[in-house]
Amino acid sequence: MIREVLLHPHPLLTRRAEPATDPGAVVADLLDTMRAFGHCIGLAAPQIGESVRVAVVDCTGHRKAPDAHGELILVNPVIVAADGSEVGREGCLSIPELTANVRRATAITVEAQGVRVEAAGFEARVIQHEIDHLDGLLFLDRVESLEADVFERRAR
Repeated sequence: MIREVLLHPHPLLTRRAEPATDPGAVVADLLDTMRAFGHCIGLAAPQIGESVRVAVVDCTGHRKAPDAHGELILVNPVIVAADGSEVGREGCLSIPELTANVRRATAITVEAQGVRVEAAGFEARVIQHEIDHLDGLLFLDRVESLEADVFERRAR
């Protein structure tokens, strides 16, 4: 089912999500909602009003992620290794009017229920962004300077 995406400053977006025990329906709704946007490459359960640690990522076909793993379903994900550092531009469905320069690791290893993923570059950035949602963090929480690193989103 396609769900409404919560917008900042909704309080659920800044709350740490609880571990997921039965993620089936949430996963299905996350995938349906992500696909409905067309340009969306990641979505976390708190963004659709569910305070559980579930996120989906799919960078397939994205020009910045030629080696993407395809559709990833991350249940109770934990970053177990991170390397490198790079600033890159990020946006978010929950803050649709802004983008920002955010520093992230360039390579990560994530362990989640039933999956271990080693991701690099853009795909690693997307996964980190979605895990931040599960921790109650938004990309604006990670910018170095609100004045220099935050921008109005250009029209698509």
